[in-house]
Amino acid sequence: MSFFSKFFGGLFSQQPLTKALPHHVGIIMDGNGRWANKRGLPRIFGHTKGVDSVRLIVKLAQETGLRYLTLYAFSYENWRRPDEEVSGLLGLIRKHLAQELDELHKNEVCVRIIGERDKLPKDIQKLIQTAEEKTAENTKLTLVIALSYSSRQEIISAAKKLIAQVEKEKMNLEDINEETFSQHLHTHGIPDPDLIIRTSGEKRLSNFLLWQSAYSELYFSPLHWPEFSREEFIRALDFYGSRQRRYGRV
Repeated sequence: MSFFSKFFGGLFSQQPLTKALPHHVGIIMDGNGRWANKRGLPRIFGHTKGVDSVRLIVKLAQETGLRYLTLYAFSYENWRRPDEEVSGLLGLIRKHLAQELDELHKNEVCVRIIGERDKLPKDIQKLIQTAEEKTAENTKLTLVIALSYSSRQEIISAAKKLIAQVEKEKMNLEDINEETFSQHLHTHGIPDPDLIIRTSGEKRLSNFLLWQSAYSELYFSPLHWPEFSREEFIRALDFYGSRQRRYGRV
């Protein structure tokens, strides 16, 4: 029985005993629409049900002592989906940013939003600003929500900012390295994810934290996001604990 299974009251796992715990977990919350389609329901029902899994994973992140949790909630590419689905997704984001804020603040969760927020409706931008300002001093868990997020756009934006600084002679070309580049990403000040979880059985990153995930461990769950459970989260943590992270060394 693993450390995490013991920690959570004996839930099963076949991984060896480990105490390794990631500081930062990123999750690609995939499969909401397919979960709904399998049940003959509109896709938005899957997204609505997926909110329950978000609440669960935030609670588990706090229980296990994670310091950072990044959730891929709405990708830049999601703007290409049918207008009805995009409108429904934005409605859920609008509703739950407002509804969950007081509870997150009470639990000392710091909320941070990454992505191309200028593309979001003005009222959602205002909600984001309120959430970030209200929770800025909280230190128990940093909850990073990727909205209208594209890692490729993020990398291009960082490159443009660095080029502009060189052209204005505010920095030298030789000063550009991994550290200075990272400082110009949306995730500046946040450590790279140790573990990335993707649900629904798909095995790709889909433009999520491409720079930051260079040495992340990847766990692919067969469960659709609305089905994601406490047990499956423990399996992912046990998988992480079983890995040897060498960062290119022997």
